[in-house]
Formats: sequence, structure tokens, C-alpha cells
Amino acid sequence: MEKVKHVILVLSGKGGVGKSTVSSQLALCFLQAGFRVGLLDIDLCGPSIPRLLGMEGREVHKSSVGWVPVYGDESQRLAVMSIQFLLNERDAPVIWRGPKKLTMIRSFLDDVCWGELDYLIIDTPPGTSDEHIAVCEHLHKYNPDGAVIVTTPQQVSLNDVRKEISFCRKLELPILGVIENMSGYVCPHCEECTNIFSSEGGRLLAEETHTKFLGKIPIDPSLGWCGENGKDFISSYPTSKSLETLKNFVRDKIHEDGKPKETPSEAIAKE
Repeated sequence: MEKVKHVILVLSGKGGVGKSTVSSQLALCFLQAGFRVGLLDIDLCGPSIPRLLGMEGREVHKSSVGWVPVYGDESQRLAVMSIQFLLNERDAPVIWRGPKKLTMIRSFLDDVCWGELDYLIIDTPPGTSDEHIAVCEHLHKYNPDGAVIVTTPQQVSLNDVRKEISFCRKLELPILGVIENMSGYVCPHCEECTNIFSSEGGRLLAEETHTKFLGKIPIDPSLGWCGENGKDFISSYPTSKSLETLKNFVRDKIHEDGKPKETPSEAIAKE
């Protein structure tokens, strides 16, 4: 972790709001901008990052200095770690009590050989439980950049996400902003976005809690298909506006961190 320059957690008090999708696409946005990126999946009971990135069936190897993460390609610019890589079967459940979970999370944070990374994205399980406390307390010494909070527009989600915001403030974890996911449905034929749930819930929550509102991500069938099949949505649909919120966040974060933009080919050519 000493060679990781920036750490961003993706949190939500509610399950099923799309944290893993946001985490994976956020990592790919930074990757496309030319940076070395790590993606850590600490959702021990519901790991989905390997499938979203088309990495199922890959294995983690141990070296003399720790675990070697799974890399996206030969350039090794995307490093991924998940409990799924340590399981023998896709459907194998993780039936662990709290202490064993915490031990595994600490191992993920201490024993993975990330190497030099520009950004490490951490995908978390829902809630404000032991796992979250362990991660936040452990990362405190590394001065993490903060958390991206994910919600959906419905009130039932907002109620739980409000607790997550309070959790971050009690643990003095900076909040980078709130994203409203599943905000409207993008027609695959005309690309018109229709609100099938309520709307503006994330924006109102951000205003109520004095938190930055990062924007909305609609339900896009193409994004869902790419996730199910482990395909890179950003490369497959370069003109899509569905991930405009994440791209804007990445652009602003890079500017804030004082880093020049460059394409992956330019970055690799420098090495």
C-alpha cells in the first residue's frame, strides 16, 4: 500500500444499488486515462468484480513478498484482487464468522503486492459493519482520498445511504460525492432516458447532507450486458453517455490531483 498514491472507496448503506458496477467502471475510466489502477473487492460474501471484468477462473499466486493480484492484460496496468480468485467454484459460499472475515480483509490490505499504483478502487459490501470499520481504520494511516457513495433514487435506498454518510463522518473518512445509480432507463433503440423509478433522490440527499452530488447513471441494457459477459463497456460503447458521470468525476479527480491526461498507448510507450 505504500506505493499506492490514491485510494477511493465505493460505499453504500444499501445492497443491490450497483456498487460493484460503479467500482469496476470507475477503475476502467482511470485505466483509459492512462493510469495504473488497482481494484480490490472486499465483498467477501458476494464477490462480483471478477465476473464484471471477465476474469473468472483466474488464480492468485503467492510470492515471497505476498499475494500477486490478477492482471487485466500483459501491460499489468489493471490489478485486481477478490476472494473469488481463492475459491474453487463460482458458487462456493463464504461461510465465515466476523474474526475470519476481518483477518482476510487485513490480508488483502497488507499482503497484496500492488506495486506502484496511481489509483486503488475498493469495492465494499453494503452496510456499516465490522468489514467497513476494519477497512477505514486500517486505511487511516495511508490517508485515503475518500469515499464515493452510491444510491438509487428510491426513498428506501436513501434512508440507508444516509446512515452510510453519517458512518463516514464519524470515522472521519472524506466523502468525495454521491452518485444516483439506476436513474432512469435508456432505450436501446432511441437512447431516450425514461424515469421508471423516482428521480432526483440522490441530488436531494446530497443537498440535505451538504455533500457533493456527482451525477446520475441510468439503467442501460448495454452496460448490463457487458457486465454479465465480462466485456469493457467503455471500449465497446465509446460514444455512450451512460457513464458520463463517472468520466466527469475521473476528469475532475485527475485535475485535482495535478496529473496530466494521457492515453494508455502513450503511457505504455513511456515505459
